[in-house]
Amino acid sequence: MSKIKFGTDGWRAVIAEDYTFENVNKVTQATAKWIKNSGISQNGVVVGYDARFLSREFAEHAASVFAEMELPVRMSARISATPAISWAAKHYDAVGIVITASHNPPEYNGFKIKAPYGGSAMPEHIREVEKELKRVSLPIPVRPYQHYLKAGVIRELDFVEGYLNIIRERIDLEAIRESGILIAHDPMFGSGIGLIMELLGDAVVEIHAERNPLFGGTSPEPIEEKLGELAGTVVKHQCSIGLANDGDADRIGMVNEKGEFVSSHQILSLLVKYLHKVKGIDGTIVKTISTTDMLDKQAAAYGLPIEVTPIGFKYIAEKIVNGNILVGGEESGGLAVTGHLPERDGIYIGLLITEMMVKSGKKLSELVQELFDEFGPHQYYRNDILTEERKKTAMAKYCRNKQLKEISGKKVVEWDMRDGVKHLLENGSWLLVRQSGTEPVLRIYSEAPTREEAKTLVDAVTAKVDDPALLNG
Repeated sequence: MSKIKFGTDGWRAVIAEDYTFENVNKVTQATAKWIKNSGISQNGVVVGYDARFLSREFAEHAASVFAEMELPVRMSARISATPAISWAAKHYDAVGIVITASHNPPEYNGFKIKAPYGGSAMPEHIREVEKELKRVSLPIPVRPYQHYLKAGVIRELDFVEGYLNIIRERIDLEAIRESGILIAHDPMFGSGIGLIMELLGDAVVEIHAERNPLFGGTSPEPIEEKLGELAGTVVKHQCSIGLANDGDADRIGMVNEKGEFVSSHQILSLLVKYLHKVKGIDGTIVKTISTTDMLDKQAAAYGLPIEVTPIGFKYIAEKIVNGNILVGGEESGGLAVTGHLPERDGIYIGLLITEMMVKSGKKLSELVQELFDEFGPHQYYRNDILTEERKKTAMAKYCRNKQLKEISGKKVVEWDMRDGVKHLLENGSWLLVRQSGTEPVLRIYSEAPTREEAKTLVDAVTAKVDDPALLNG
């Protein structure tokens, strides 16, 4: 039996290798048993799927397994953004299942679990599913999907419209329309296709808006190096902002009116300022270990508490569900705010920042510069290294043993091992080394006063990955 392992946000694997109908059947069985045994919901499941290869078919199979195990199923009638399924889970007080591999390369697919509160299942929920999975030996036989549909055990519904309606209630779309600004949107061939255009019509210029399961030959991840076309579109059409979403539209990437990348760190800091200083809302700031220290400075200046979690939005979701959280987010573009779902939502966050621009009458570049003027420059750099398992393990061990005592001439003064190893440097900069929970990748992150300094730190440690001395040590 192939190994099925849940990572930072669900189970993901390569289609036809580990991600097979048989394994989807087993994971679904385990999830169904957890739902029944835990009593987390009496309303069954809502099932959605993204634009990836075979996602609809995998979703139908999972829905059939749930139905065979006597759980009522509400199935999405069309491709759905993950936050739309989170909304549906909360609306129907059901467990949400999304067949998606989010930002992973096109050969992957996945299985995300959402709790009835409308956010990622908590770590203890996933542990229970994994326990059940160990007891599953064989896939259960199921009848054709249409059988359950005709029997009424599975019902197909449009979750997207309900989700868009809550955005209409919570974002001042009229102010955005009346401002006359133009928004460029890149859904990266994913689940976000058409959503912002449906909300704002002619105010939107959309690219990569057709379904393409190969995502143009790259990963649908809204990071700087993949947003060149979006930046060009912003400049060409004189847009005020460019928004990009990952494959299931729960993450956000952004460029300003000049086509310059605006990082998730800067977006988080903008959200804190807008919600607290402009809208007068209090609450705790929650960030992952790889997220900017500017948030710590804002927390001190604004008199707000701040908490740090391991990487993975499920840890942030847990805080949001159990406390008064103003903003929660992670470096990879997964952000959530008070007054909305306890969930990453790339569509909502993009429109909230657009609303901030319109209400302030300022350009996005000006809003970011105000942050730097107030809290000092914070620049970020990250390198994802696809390397041999033995080299990843050796590098991780080297860092855990605190052998990396100096980076590019800067002394390490403290180590934080909540997730990976974060090296705090004498000048206030930091560098984090961490193995990915969903991909065969070693990630190296850094923050420093300038991008060049941050890159120099990352490059210095990247060079050590191939050092024979680490392998022999």
